[in-house]
Amino acid sequence: MIEIDGSYMEGGGQILRTALSLSCLFNTPFRMFNLRKGRKKPGLMPQHITCVKATQLLSSAEVSGDYKGSTELAFSPRAVKKGDLFFDIGTAGSTSLVLQTLIPALMSLDEKTSITLRGGTHVPYSPSFHYISEVFAAIAKKIGIRVELTIESYGFYPKGGGRIRAEIFPVKEIKPLRVTERGNIARLKGYSGVGNLPVSIAERQRNAALEKLCSGAPDISSLLDMGLLKASAPGQGTFIFLRSESENSTAGFTSVGARGKRAEAVGEAAADDFLRYYSTNAAIDPHLSDQIVLYLSMCSEESIFTTSCITNHLVTNLWVAGLFHKFTYSVEGEVGGQGVIRIRSLTTLPI
Repeated sequence: MIEIDGSYMEGGGQILRTALSLSCLFNTPFRMFNLRKGRKKPGLMPQHITCVKATQLLSSAEVSGDYKGSTELAFSPRAVKKGDLFFDIGTAGSTSLVLQTLIPALMSLDEKTSITLRGGTHVPYSPSFHYISEVFAAIAKKIGIRVELTIESYGFYPKGGGRIRAEIFPVKEIKPLRVTERGNIARLKGYSGVGNLPVSIAERQRNAALEKLCSGAPDISSLLDMGLLKASAPGQGTFIFLRSESENSTAGFTSVGARGKRAEAVGEAAADDFLRYYSTNAAIDPHLSDQIVLYLSMCSEESIFTTSCITNHLVTNLWVAGLFHKFTYSVEGEVGGQGVIRIRSLTTLPI
């Protein structure tokens, strides 16, 4: 059984989610201690327990320590099941994070799996539905991983209640990713959305983003094509999403509203994130970097890519993945700055 210190680096829920993913994929048990020790409220929270319950159901795992506030968890999986799946998070917990926890194991099956998830779709501290469907899925397709997503309703904090559907197809082979320069940006698209709120708020978000882009990157602002979206949702909420399409890559940037947060601040935040990315010629945005290395670590050919920002999440994911299988990697650059990532599997994997 693999022993994992949950306080490593960022000391958050990402360590647990990655461990659950790889434990199911490799049929390898683990015990994690110091769970989320780096957070204000250590231990498991409802959204983390949902990931545990989902992977437990998926793999008929034996589990102990899966309760709120627990700082230790033991997880022993069996074979991954086939068939359509449904999970209700029960809160505004992120459907995207639960989905990303399940994809590695499901892509190893010999038939397509459909998953329906109910919870938050555009909530703080997690990839939005649009990021997963338009950025992650696009890059994943390039390396041989096919995930198709649809959204039936939107879920905002604190009401939740959003509903998404994902189809994960069998993966025959993971291909390397080799992209060291972003190249010229050809398109900048997006959505400014509201759920059960006046469309004027979405307009203010969009206008603030455009104003920020005009001042920070006037040559790019003319490319912006942002639609207004009235989201069907049980509760109220707002979001803005930007997607840049360049010669060699796709990147995404999301900002979500909150009670007391001005619409202008929501729009400016997404634009600021894009401008930080645009100020470099790096190909991959910071969020995609830590998501994609999990898969590239399973490719027998070397991958190399540049990222606009090396994050603690990236370094943490590399560390956790290395506990479950052998691969070689290097990170050129410092946390917080841009860098170059090289990665290649050293083992034969179950896909």
